[in-house]
Amino acid sequence: MLADTASSKVTAAHLSRTALLYVRQSSLKQVLHNTESAIRQYDLRGKAIALGWAAAQVTVIDIDQGQSGASAADREGFQQLVAEVSLGRAGIVLGLECSRLARNSADWHQLLELCGMTGTLICGEDGLYDPRTFNDRLLLGMKGQMSEALCRYPHSGSPFNRSFLTSTTDVRAGHNRKSPVCLADPGTPLTCVTPLKWRPRIRIMPLWALHLAGVS
Repeated sequence: MLADTASSKVTAAHLSRTALLYVRQSSLKQVLHNTESAIRQYDLRGKAIALGWAAAQVTVIDIDQGQSGASAADREGFQQLVAEVSLGRAGIVLGLECSRLARNSADWHQLLELCGMTGTLICGEDGLYDPRTFNDRLLLGMKGQMSEALCRYPHSGSPFNRSFLTSTTDVRAGHNRKSPVCLADPGTPLTCVTPLKWRPRIRIMPLWALHLAGVS
């Protein structure tokens, strides 16, 4: 899947520019204790190389470690990234997910606009996107909105987490479900992930929400 995406989106013009890998964790506690997240973020360097960039072309920006993504004001690394993109020096921006880059819709959409204007690709752990295309821009925009919602409702007891995150966790787990999750697309019948014998209640989720949650 990665090879198919790369062949259609990565061009020689992209490969002639720098690959920017942005690494960030929101607090010093996460930096010290959640080392798995840091490893996954740094491992995206290998994805850039797999897409065709030389190792020497990959620039890692990790000076925002321990900084919240709620605002770009105090994030020197993010500001550096935006400057490089606006000057047309970046062929691709890599981040584990859009929340690593920005948890503020204004900052996120500014970056998307600049990437679209300069022909810069955006790559996360879940895929490769070209902000110049309508579908990719739409999906990236929704990802940014979901990221901001997570920032506004960070606790597991919040209405957003109860209605969305718990449901998607059930789907990802693939087991130990006590209520089936049904996939709904407008105008199509419901398709249940688990047999209906499990159902004290049924959660209905749109397919785009599952895609944002990383459920294929």
